[in-house]
Amino acid sequence: MDLPQKYFAKKEKLVVNNLNFKIGGEAGFGIMASGAIFAKVCTRAGLNIFGYVEYPSLIRGGHNTYQVKVSSEPVFCLQKEVNLLVALNKQTVELHQKDLSDFAGVVFDGDKVTVDQKDFSKPTIKLFSVPLEKIAIQVSGEKLAANTVALGASFALCGLDQKFLNSALLDTFGQKSQKTADLNIKAADAGWQFALKNYASQFSFKLTKLDRQPRMFLTGNDAVSLGAIASGCKLYVAYPMTPASSILHFLAANQIEADMVVKHAADEIEAINMAIGASFAGVRSQVGTSGGGFALMAEAYGLAAMTETPLVIIEVQRPGPATGLPTWTAQGDLHFVLSAGQDDFPRIIIAPGDAPEAFYQTFQAHNLAWRYQTPVLILSDKYLAESAQSTGLFNLANLKIDDGEMTGEDQLKNGYKRYEITQSGISPRAIPGQKNRQFIANSDEHDEMGFSTEDPKTRSEMVKKRMRKLTTLAKNLPPPTLYGPPEAPITLVGWGSTKGPILEAQSQLKREGINTNFLHLVYLNPFPADYVAAVLKNAQKTLICENNSTGQMAQLIRQKTGVEIPHQFLKFDGRPFYPEEIVDFVKERRW
Repeated sequence: MDLPQKYFAKKEKLVVNNLNFKIGGEAGFGIMASGAIFAKVCTRAGLNIFGYVEYPSLIRGGHNTYQVKVSSEPVFCLQKEVNLLVALNKQTVELHQKDLSDFAGVVFDGDKVTVDQKDFSKPTIKLFSVPLEKIAIQVSGEKLAANTVALGASFALCGLDQKFLNSALLDTFGQKSQKTADLNIKAADAGWQFALKNYASQFSFKLTKLDRQPRMFLTGNDAVSLGAIASGCKLYVAYPMTPASSILHFLAANQIEADMVVKHAADEIEAINMAIGASFAGVRSQVGTSGGGFALMAEAYGLAAMTETPLVIIEVQRPGPATGLPTWTAQGDLHFVLSAGQDDFPRIIIAPGDAPEAFYQTFQAHNLAWRYQTPVLILSDKYLAESAQSTGLFNLANLKIDDGEMTGEDQLKNGYKRYEITQSGISPRAIPGQKNRQFIANSDEHDEMGFSTEDPKTRSEMVKKRMRKLTTLAKNLPPPTLYGPPEAPITLVGWGSTKGPILEAQSQLKREGINTNFLHLVYLNPFPADYVAAVLKNAQKTLICENNSTGQMAQLIRQKTGVEIPHQFLKFDGRPFYPEEIVDFVKERRW
């Protein structure tokens, strides 16, 4: 092929252990399973991965993709550029050809899909036609195995040892039957052999095994689930709502081993009230939902605060309002959760940024709920919840369960004051049935014993008592993390799942000679105002990245610190940030 002048200077070179893989096709083609298997294979080979699935909110059909970033270096997020595209239909080529890198490869079924070099804007794209469906039927008798044939061909092109793929296929399909596993291994091998025979050494992106300690492959929702188990949570209640549903699925599948009761409630109102009842009885409990479901929980959220009952709520954001975009991502519920429920009460809000943070902060959320006797809300989003990454084993040695101010059964002269006014705002807590510890859990305003009261002085004192919990907590929370040198000329600000793209953008900017630091916020209420104000007032130039249309965190920062962040990169199309977008935004600013 005669290449245009602009490609003469581009030389193909071998790229080792740095690959962006994407598989796409119609729902029912096994896209999610194939992407997850690709990621597992790379993890077992000692490589770092970050994977993410995208799918429409349709009961059947629609375009699905699974993208995996693979590297020998730490991986924090996806990148927009794709090096190897597996197209199980023509639509995948049409939608994603613009994202292909120079010398990228496209695996497709030439018997079913017509793909030509002229379909691509870059003439360096390499086409690998593999008769996926024909091979699948010959080997397994099922055309649905075409995706497994494509996996075999993909790993043959990348040069990774076939044993890792066979191992992942055995684990995935062996749960169904040994016969199913064997058929898929045969299908993968047939795809492997075809690619090896016809396209040996034609693809310049290669993967090799690295010797590492054992690593986990898990999603943010998996990490939340494991954090709940580690914390001693014994009841999880939820009504399924994307993208929180897989927490329910994970815990239901593991409830016997975890010694936990998992309940699929009739609706969100039943779910939160059931969890409040269990917590009142002394059981660590958690509920999960998305924004629409949490809207239904708002009244009971206030009930937990008024009765000072521990509870952990996981709110996994998606775009709204109303049904919005049920299967896409957003960070639009920050203001909502900060003010949900009637009147003032202590709202503890935590927004983890990646899977390890999701694990440790879920564990911490249960301790905080019990220590401060109030609901704690974990604010996640679809990108964090359903993205998967490889990570080291969690360190359980330093995790200590803290039950807070629990009382004994000694005789009290003046009776038990469940809501005793204390300097910390925390009153000694009893479990129903304890001797000499009778009390009333009252949703009306009440005195120290729990009896209803409308006395203005008592009302004021009880409100101040409950709110002092936040003051006490604020003194004991770790400050936000500042990544990079404090004196860097550009300060990036983010919260929740923007952590990964910003960290990767930092690395790319540094390679281009642009130094930055990154202020990552996890504890959103009580807000670390003094620390944030000090960092931002010391910053020369500041940019905040958020997945909402109004800059909700920027507004919160201004409210709490008085500091205005002049530059905002706001994305609200349902898609996560890509690091390339942040890099371009920084470079294009006229500071």
